[in-house]
Amino acid sequence: MYSPLVLRLYDIWVLGISNRFVWRCPSSRLVALYNRNVGARHLDIGVGSGYFLDKAAWPVASPDITLADLNPNSLAAAHARIARYDPGLQRHDAFERFPRATPYESIGLNYLLHCLPGDIRAKSVVFDNLDGVMHRDTRVFGATIVQGDAPRSLAARRLMEAYNRKRIFSNTHDRIPDLAAELERRFVHVNVERVGCVALFEASGRR
Repeated sequence: MYSPLVLRLYDIWVLGISNRFVWRCPSSRLVALYNRNVGARHLDIGVGSGYFLDKAAWPVASPDITLADLNPNSLAAAHARIARYDPGLQRHDAFERFPRATPYESIGLNYLLHCLPGDIRAKSVVFDNLDGVMHRDTRVFGATIVQGDAPRSLAARRLMEAYNRKRIFSNTHDRIPDLAAELERRFVHVNVERVGCVALFEASGRR
């Protein structure tokens, strides 16, 4: 999906227009989510255009960042955007286990889950696949667009239907209670907040 052309429009359409007016979750809320959670050693999975990594208030001047994505175009765009941090690159499928490495302080999965096939229970294997790169206090966080009881305007319903039909999204059965339950099975400390039809989640204390 993320061709070089799409990535050039991503910030305008997704982060500027869709987030504020369709999903009703302004991108400023997601920047704040990053600011609360990013650590000096950070892994970002599903990197998009690199916008949030660029805007984040890092706790150190030179954070150790690894970008992980299956799409080489996204990796290239995000790498160019935060080149000042010299991030590492890893082409990786979130449904596969990450090779064991020095644990990260924070792991971001922003706008990833609603693009993955299956229901929330099936998608949550992505959290299990992080075991080799986490310690007990690693902060795992992100946001995902949901359905269920989340209020959705006509525009949101129509756009979700179109995205699911085109397999850009796969979130027909994604609901906040299911996400919270899967996180609570895996982590001691869990917070899930709904903003518009977006679930913002933060978790730590791996069980």
